[in-house]
Amino acid sequence: MPMIETALPLLLLWGAVGYLLGSVPFGILVTRAFGLGNLRAIGSGNIGTTNVLRTGNKAAAALTLILDGGKGAVAVLIARALAGEDAAQLAGLLAFVGHCFPVWLGFKGGKGVATFLGLMLALAWPVGIACCLTWLAAAYLSRISSMGALVSSVSSALWCLVLGYSSAALLAAALTLVILIRHKANIARLRAGTEPKIGQK
Repeated sequence: MPMIETALPLLLLWGAVGYLLGSVPFGILVTRAFGLGNLRAIGSGNIGTTNVLRTGNKAAAALTLILDGGKGAVAVLIARALAGEDAAQLAGLLAFVGHCFPVWLGFKGGKGVATFLGLMLALAWPVGIACCLTWLAAAYLSRISSMGALVSSVSSALWCLVLGYSSAALLAAALTLVILIRHKANIARLRAGTEPKIGQK
């Protein structure tokens, strides 16, 4: 983890800013804007990109992916520019927490994968690219979206160490733990061989 150089009140402020940015439920807002109905009543009821894709609208899903990833990246970049690396990591972490546990939705949010990738790209872009490529490779080989997410997140701390961003490894490990918990049902279906493949009805 980075050296703590920012005063505690400012760190708390950037944590709050990160949480508020992350808690914006773009999946719900995008599906409403596209006239696709209530996302909570579609598919798994999740607010993330994969469930938006179940509406059949690829443009809405792509926009949700960009916005959910973007809010994590914006939290990191603003905090880094106005405070420092410690604030950037905290803002990124809390943006991720805000997406997974948004106060506006009774703390029932998404699984955090897009926000995770966005904040990692902003925090350490080589690590972020490695995580994105890992997701693509795992999803392509398995044809299962959740498999891509799980392999990408689990590999993130290792990528931090290999690519020279050891100060971000602890954050990556914390994000991975939450992603694993949020994917508990997916992991159970993977073990049972019942997890749906990409494009499967």
